[in-house]
Amino acid sequence: MLLIKFDTNVGPTMGKGSGFGKVILFNEHFTVYGIPSIVSAIDRATTATVEPFEGTGWTIDDRREATPGYKEEKFEQQKDSMERILKAAGIDTTRDPIKITLGGSLVAASGIGASAASCTAIARALSDEFNLGLSDDRINEFAYEGEKGYHGTPSGIDNTAATYGGLIWFVRGAPNVIEQMKLERPIEIVMGNTGLVADTKAAVAGVRERREKYLEKYDKLFKEAEGLAHKARKALEGYDMNAVGKLMDENHRLLQAIEVSCKELDFLVALAREQGAFGAKMTGGGLGGNMVALTPGKDLQEKVAQAMEREGFEALRTGIG
Repeated sequence: MLLIKFDTNVGPTMGKGSGFGKVILFNEHFTVYGIPSIVSAIDRATTATVEPFEGTGWTIDDRREATPGYKEEKFEQQKDSMERILKAAGIDTTRDPIKITLGGSLVAASGIGASAASCTAIARALSDEFNLGLSDDRINEFAYEGEKGYHGTPSGIDNTAATYGGLIWFVRGAPNVIEQMKLERPIEIVMGNTGLVADTKAAVAGVRERREKYLEKYDKLFKEAEGLAHKARKALEGYDMNAVGKLMDENHRLLQAIEVSCKELDFLVALAREQGAFGAKMTGGGLGGNMVALTPGKDLQEKVAQAMEREGFEALRTGIG
């Protein structure tokens, strides 16, 4: 169970909220085109507080730990995102100026759902501060609006995991299909951070351009990804970790084929497999950011994580389910 800790040394009118980090286990990028994907929240979260501000408009005090350069590179996108959330919530900061403070245990990095976690946390904190009484479904909608500032046309998968938590079967559509999946027990994973700040907008646009140019090739890859998702769901719900790992390896091959991996991700994926991970793949937007290794058991998790750290990469020991 994840406990979110807030600073209790705050004023009486401070709104609070949180949003989970995430790991996409299967079919990032493919999910944009309505192909099923599987995502899990992780045991790290972003927290947000909202309080009245002696000034005009709004300001953000971003105290999150971050990959070097992440917050600077995302600053303009963050401003766009904030304006979208405020508009969706109907909050006029020329009349009600506010200060937003971001913190929590989730490191701001690419591929781990940092933007969605912050959008969800901010939406919840605004609801709390302005007594909007938003349901989780409405929080998810507002977080999706915020995600547009970062990703242009997001699939919705990140904010869904950030809002609801757990392990989720997600299919983009009108409406989205969101189904909670059940696991026999939690599974240890390692997320390896390349240290590269990725531009998800550019990655998504690149896939779209290549798909239009090589439609027959991409249609075949997309069909493979769809079949793989159904096999992965069956393997996860049957707790067949050997099968899950092999399918993760296969999913990484498909993501390489649509050109969203990079040499640093491929290196960490190969390293994790060499150290005994059941499977490994990039996760998130790609072209940097994070990868994920399936490492059931604390001993294997530690072995894989330490191997990454010896090579100079950050390794997050976390779990799904």
